[in-house]
Amino acid sequence: MFTPSTFAAAMTMMVASTICWGSWANTYKQTRNYRFELFYWDYVLGIVLISLAFAVTLGSTGGPDSFVANVRAADRSNIAWALVGGFIFNIANLLLVAAIDMAGLAVAFPVAIGIALVEGVVLSYALQPKGDAMMLALGVVLALLAVVADGKAYGTLQAGGSAVSRKSIAVCIVSGLLMGAFAPFVTRAMTAGHPLTSYSISVFFTLGALICCFFVNVYFMRRPLVGAPVSFSGYFTQRPVDHLLGLIGGAIWGTGTVMNFVAASFVGVAISYAVGQAAPMVAALWGVFVWKEFRGANPAARWYLTATFVFYVLALFTIARAYNAAA
Repeated sequence: MFTPSTFAAAMTMMVASTICWGSWANTYKQTRNYRFELFYWDYVLGIVLISLAFAVTLGSTGGPDSFVANVRAADRSNIAWALVGGFIFNIANLLLVAAIDMAGLAVAFPVAIGIALVEGVVLSYALQPKGDAMMLALGVVLALLAVVADGKAYGTLQAGGSAVSRKSIAVCIVSGLLMGAFAPFVTRAMTAGHPLTSYSISVFFTLGALICCFFVNVYFMRRPLVGAPVSFSGYFTQRPVDHLLGLIGGAIWGTGTVMNFVAASFVGVAISYAVGQAAPMVAALWGVFVWKEFRGANPAARWYLTATFVFYVLALFTIARAYNAAA
């Protein structure tokens, strides 16, 4: 089983997970008239398949911790924790997409991701106190400032837009609370009794997300928070390339998840989660350089974007110090 042997390798994997988590949505932008609720079926299948691919390759390179051997030896409760974590994450992710549609990135990012970042790190650290607490807290604050600055940058593009409703704020808050709640379940599955390896956790975590879709995504298809109801018939009439894009999007996100969990086996879930949850910074880079979302934006937007990346780089440096200070 491949795992990082140095902090530099683990940090590389954490940054790669951030890039993946911040990039998968580009595949959805390239689909044509594909409702997100339908796209999500391809996406969630993609994350399951890529997790299995990693488990039977890098996670099965021999030894007692190979994927199959680990699943047989692990406590059944840890498998349940991983499934529950994936189920919770999936609800949070579906709500986050709805929150972005309802309130815009300027509100959804700071509220949902901000809550998730703080909650996930605090709860994970309580279960697995790896790293210097004060330095980690400072890193989380810097990452949170980066998320807020990112939201402010998008806010300049939405000036004069419609007022944000209480319902949309409530969706943002619930999404953030659930997004932060899945990390402790992963921590538990990774540390309690006979634990799962990072690769095994990834498989059951993504299976939990797939199971969730049969309940929550089906509900949102019938009673969406945004737009009209949608039926499964639309899925089967969509272009093959759109289905492929969904699978690729899931594979990108799933790769980031595996890398984040594998890095967590070295640095702890709190540190790995803190780095990974800065994915909105990567999404902003795509928005600037590929999708040209900030073309013609006022100077304030450029200042906020600059602040976003400065705070994120400082957060990475500080979180790295949090690990090294405790090593």
